[in-house]
Amino acid sequence: MAQWEKLRQLPVVYGQQLHELYDRDALPMDVRHYLSAWIEKQEWQRAARDHDLAMVLFQVLLENLDIQHSRFVQEESFLLQHNIRRYKQNFQRYLDDPCALAGTILWFLEKEKEILRSADLAEQVQFLRVEQEAMETSSQQDLERKMAGLKNEVQSTLSDLNKLLDKIEELNDMLVKKELVEWQRRQQKACIGAPDNVCLDQLENWFTCVAVCLFQVREFLSKLEELVGKLSYANDPVKAQKPALQSRTDTLLEELLKSSFVVETQPSMPQGKGPLVLRTNVQFSVKTRLLVKVPELNHSMKVNVSMDRYRRFNVLGSKTKALNMAESQSGGMVADFRHLTLKEQKSGGGKGVSDISLSVTEELHLIYFDTVFEFKGLSVELQACSLPVIIISNSSQQQSAWASVLWFNMISQDTKDVMFFANCPAATWPQFGEMLSWQFLSATKRGLNDAQLEMIAHRLFGKKQDYGTCKVAWSKFSKENPPDTFWVWFDGILVMVKTYLENLWRDGHIMGFVNKSKEKSLLKKKQRGTFLLRFSESVIGAITFSWVDTTITGEPDIKTVQPFTKVDLSQIPFHEIIRNFQILEAENIPENPLVYLYPNTPKDEAFGKYYTEKTGSDSPYIKYIKTKLMFVSKENTLEAKSPMPSDMAQGDALEPINGLCEEAAEPNEDPQPLTSPLEMYHPDPMLSSSVAGPEEDLLMYLNNPNLIAEIMQEEPALPDYSLQAFHGLPVQSCGSIFQ
Repeated sequence: MAQWEKLRQLPVVYGQQLHELYDRDALPMDVRHYLSAWIEKQEWQRAARDHDLAMVLFQVLLENLDIQHSRFVQEESFLLQHNIRRYKQNFQRYLDDPCALAGTILWFLEKEKEILRSADLAEQVQFLRVEQEAMETSSQQDLERKMAGLKNEVQSTLSDLNKLLDKIEELNDMLVKKELVEWQRRQQKACIGAPDNVCLDQLENWFTCVAVCLFQVREFLSKLEELVGKLSYANDPVKAQKPALQSRTDTLLEELLKSSFVVETQPSMPQGKGPLVLRTNVQFSVKTRLLVKVPELNHSMKVNVSMDRYRRFNVLGSKTKALNMAESQSGGMVADFRHLTLKEQKSGGGKGVSDISLSVTEELHLIYFDTVFEFKGLSVELQACSLPVIIISNSSQQQSAWASVLWFNMISQDTKDVMFFANCPAATWPQFGEMLSWQFLSATKRGLNDAQLEMIAHRLFGKKQDYGTCKVAWSKFSKENPPDTFWVWFDGILVMVKTYLENLWRDGHIMGFVNKSKEKSLLKKKQRGTFLLRFSESVIGAITFSWVDTTITGEPDIKTVQPFTKVDLSQIPFHEIIRNFQILEAENIPENPLVYLYPNTPKDEAFGKYYTEKTGSDSPYIKYIKTKLMFVSKENTLEAKSPMPSDMAQGDALEPINGLCEEAAEPNEDPQPLTSPLEMYHPDPMLSSSVAGPEEDLLMYLNNPNLIAEIMQEEPALPDYSLQAFHGLPVQSCGSIFQ
């Protein structure tokens, strides 16, 4: 017999339960009655999880309502027509979430089954005791029926409690194994510059909500325990099932609480390159947070700090603090340690438990935080752990240590793997490129674009159609070719940009990562005077510019200046160098060859907003500087006498001189420290003999103090700019200088 038909045949007491069940709009009884056969045949349990099936059943339900409406029209049942039309309109709210409708119908069907089970149980009790009931009075029979009903109600209550714990367990898994794990990964990436959201307020709300529900279940079970103590009977379901329910509730609550104690802000020094690099005897801060917010425990939970035992360190400072709501902007329960220091133990214990040799900047350490949660008769020990930190003893180790922090948090998702660098995995290019971009994004608010990343990939792997499958080894990043590793080169650029060029970089004026061949291919297609700004490939932390000139025959001729280092940029802003840069051509006419920033933006339009108000001789950068002409011999004079290698003598890779020149052939030669244009220059005696007569010289004039030939001797340089006197420059080939 169909379920709905069974329900209609139940005694009046159960019919009343059925009417109370359908005394709501979620599923009208009219719809349940007229569509009963169709409703009971559908797979509502699967539809509650399967959106496509739920949508199909939703559409069929509406079609069946239309059919039923048509029948009422034929029967001229005006009121029923109205009701069916209203029900159909109400169901339209499930259009965007048909699974919710499937879940609602499934819930009603389950409640119907519970009513049927209650009736069956009462009938069975009555059948077993039929002979005894024949001898009992009618009042006794009524009492037995009520007792049977009471037992059944208790058994339903306990069943619902188990279902509630099922839902809580599902939420626990989502919070602990998904949401919290994703937050921890976001925090790892945020520590190395990713713009990920690591706010804990939403997680705190969720953890607290589930914890409150579990405490309410514990309190309910406690009340049941009191009732069982006062009154119990044979086969008491409460007495039989309560211990299992209590154990399950406590297990879920303990799991939630242990996961809710986290390190909100990772250990960091005030002046470090980033978090997770700590220096002995230098203060650092770290903040922990309990995501289950219990105001009654404010200031009562003490948090203690300790170190791992890989290398032995003493934690000094205030190592114990109470979780409190006053140190958090959102009112969360936090313990904010602001004045901790580490001191290495000099005796006993050795270096560590592992025989694997790692450098100091590859040794990973964990900082632990312990506390005890005690509330409403529950006591749980909690422990949070920092991400692995690098501990150094000298600031010179900081750059290398930060490289290790970048590598670990870019790749590893096992946040307790202190032996990570013993068998360090490689990074895929997508991971690596993204991490490099984060460094610029966090330092300057502008990351690397696809073209810049491709140029870096070309430097690492050579030319390829697709870099997606390429991998970068840890040794190539931070250990290969010391001290000028890839990271040292990249970090030197990053520091320079952050310190001296941030505005230019943020506005997109610096192309930056361009090799010389790519630079030439870009510029040779542009009009004369087009220039671009790129980072030096051979000089650590340096920038240069190249521009398009033309040869006598009208062919494009790419010229480059010596790279500018932090020494230069600390004395004269780069935009002023670009603004005032001039040369004298053969006709002795001063000219600034920089006209259009690549691809075609007028120079003053691009850089005008950075200029100082004073110009020319009024500029503060040249107020006390007078210049004189510098003679440069023609290329054919130098070719026969140059002591340089033949490939350099032809103009491809001339050594930088003090002033205007081509940057050395960077990928093929070891970088050499460059003499700053503002430092004392000592002429090369081998080149001084190659000076040609004045009639063969090309006259070049540099109006910028960073590129001038000599400073007038009678007026000293201003100490504000730390300018030193220049000596005469050795004569160089004109062709070599500008190619």
